[in-house]
Amino acid sequence: MKLYDYWRSSASYRVRIALNLKGIGFDSLPVNILPGADEQLKEPYCVLNPQMRVPAIALDDRMATQSMAILEWLEETHPEPPLLPQDPWTRMEVRAFADTIACDIHPLNNLSVLAKLKADFGADKDAIGGWYRSWIVTGFTALETIALKHQGADFLFGDHPTLAEICLVPQMANARRFETDLTPFPILAEVDAVCREIPAFKDAAPESVKPG
Repeated sequence: MKLYDYWRSSASYRVRIALNLKGIGFDSLPVNILPGADEQLKEPYCVLNPQMRVPAIALDDRMATQSMAILEWLEETHPEPPLLPQDPWTRMEVRAFADTIACDIHPLNNLSVLAKLKADFGADKDAIGGWYRSWIVTGFTALETIALKHQGADFLFGDHPTLAEICLVPQMANARRFETDLTPFPILAEVDAVCREIPAFKDAAPESVKPG
């Protein structure tokens, strides 16, 4: 399996965590999406992946994109250890938690959005930082309330990490990078700290995979 990856992409980070948790070996193929490099917009990558985003996985002669779809596929094809609980309602809750990050917070803070704010609306560094933090705080406020209802287990929804933690930990890294005040979110911060001590999470972290 090949993973088209960028070390600081939170969506790629999710997939790296899942691959590590499931013990699936992969070759990392870096795609530099930093503005100015923009390798995702150029050949050969833009031909391989018309969405021109990371991550993507390649297996044999097939290519797949979108981190959440990849995570679901990994769960279906490599079910151990599970990333979703057995109970159908709790499975839905885990997916809803993960999607709050992947669908509500992350897209509004994507590099392409931040570049658009700067180029088309003249947003400076402070304005972009304020924008970024506002969406994290909005999303995390809801997630902290959800986490409070599920207190009592080692992780958010039971005794092992799920898609919820796989999405939370990269978003927490983004929050720290943009100097978000995380004191209103003690449960999220505690779960994040526990996960970051797990080798599968630690080895997937941006500082662990950063080139050079």
